Amino acid sequence: MDIATSLSRLLGPLRRAVLRSTRAAEDLPDLPEAQIELLRALAAEGPMGTKAAAERLRTSPATVSNLVRTMSAAGLIDRQTSPNDLRTVNLSVTTTAQQLLHRYDAASRTTLEQAMSGLSDEDRDALARAVPALERLTAELDSRSAHKPGTTGAGE
Repeated sequence: MDIATSLSRLLGPLRRAVLRSTRAAEDLPDLPEAQIELLRALAAEGPMGTKAAAERLRTSPATVSNLVRTMSAAGLIDRQTSPNDLRTVNLSVTTTAQQLLHRYDAASRTTLEQAMSGLSDEDRDALARAVPALERLTAELDSRSAHKPGTTGAGE
């Protein structure tokens, strides 16, 4: 099997396994990955509108609107009308969401550290060497999809 096929088959199950293990380790709520991605974007970049959030996540504004509706009702996102344009809503994370993200990050790190401690030194070294290449691969994929109209990502 070639590397592309192996990666394609592995990344989804790996991502889901990390999320499942993280939730179980800290009894965290079952937030969908798309919601976590939106919270991360808002926490990292500060308040932004629905369109900007959709562009950041490479998804449609309608998808972000659906996420915001659910997350706002759950107390994870604040919606504020822009003082410059009453038709525009700025989205930001709540204190509750920031605390939740911190718990997810800490639990994820601990879960991964514990799982990796069960691997051989060679496997841990291989993972350490792979991280920069995976970061570059992510950037390359993002760059390619940014140039194609209608390309979507999170939550779709």
